Amino acid sequence: MLVLSSPSGAGKTSIAKALLKAEPNLVLSVSATTRSPRPGEVDGVDYYFVSVPQFQRMKADGEFLEDARVFDNLYGTPRVHVEKQLSAGRDVLFDIDWQGTQQLRENARDDLVSVFILPPSLAELERRLRSRGQDSDETVRKRMARAADEMSHWPEYDYIVINRDLEGSIAQVKAILAAERLKRARQIGLGDFVKGLRDV
Repeated sequence: MLVLSSPSGAGKTSIAKALLKAEPNLVLSVSATTRSPRPGEVDGVDYYFVSVPQFQRMKADGEFLEDARVFDNLYGTPRVHVEKQLSAGRDVLFDIDWQGTQQLRENARDDLVSVFILPPSLAELERRLRSRGQDSDETVRKRMARAADEMSHWPEYDYIVINRDLEGSIAQVKAILAAERLKRARQIGLGDFVKGLRDV
């Protein structure tokens, strides 16, 4: 499970999209949310868009690996989708905040790799948020106010990437993924493979 977190606008979604395009064995964990779809977002692809009562029922039934309130909306990762992908031998990419990452760490520490994406500056973060053209001035102000709190959680992550330029940041996260896949504990069947080499 590869987690990418960042303040809104720091680039985690762009990095995630590039990783998913480049890595055929990596799939996105699709979160459920109570927020309204943004232009171009598709239900079941970008998010599962659910009502507040639906979300609360799912949470009560233990259907989420993690869940959090972000601004005025609820987000949660449905357990079934993630477990299905992992059991098929795929890596699962999570685009979640620090609250969700803490919950995942409690539930699956050994199988979790966490990366926090930082912006090069607060001024650049605000510029990126405004250039998206999706949020009102009030929403941008809220996101900027929240960014300092979100960034204070960087020490809880395994890796930190400062997103000065998108291509460089994508390459860094690809390197993290490649290195983590090569860890001894993650290479299934390695013991038998080495035994076969020695028995020749």
